[in-house]
Amino acid sequence: MIAIQLDDIEWRAGELIIRGKGQRHDRVPIPPDVGEALADYIRHDRVSTSRALFVSTRVPHGPFKDGQVLNAILKDAFARCGVKPPCPYVGSHVLRHSLATNLVRQAASLDEVRDVLRHRSRASTLIYAKVDIEGLRSIAQTWPSMGGAE
Repeated sequence: MIAIQLDDIEWRAGELIIRGKGQRHDRVPIPPDVGEALADYIRHDRVSTSRALFVSTRVPHGPFKDGQVLNAILKDAFARCGVKPPCPYVGSHVLRHSLATNLVRQAASLDEVRDVLRHRSRASTLIYAKVDIEGLRSIAQTWPSMGGAE
């Protein structure tokens, strides 16, 4: 996320090029509200000649050096919203876990979640995708009592 470049945004197609490990590149759609927020940020808030999309608010407004910046941003956002983080370490994995969990709650298959998270194996996806216990309770049938059905 911190390494996204301005050139990674395909405005006409409404897509973002995600560059991953091992020269893996994927195109993902940019929802209209996200596209509008990005355009607003670029027009009004981003002050830099860097090609990095997200830059420091401090002079010289350069690209972020590492993921620690994202951790600090997320920690501040949780505090401003008055929400207790789910764990002491608040990093990009919290976002991935939340996304995976919400997709599962909305009835996405694990293969769909795997594709969104860009995992190669289903086993990796299981780390993020917790089972929706409330969803299971809503479809579970009552356990038969001893001695047969009543």
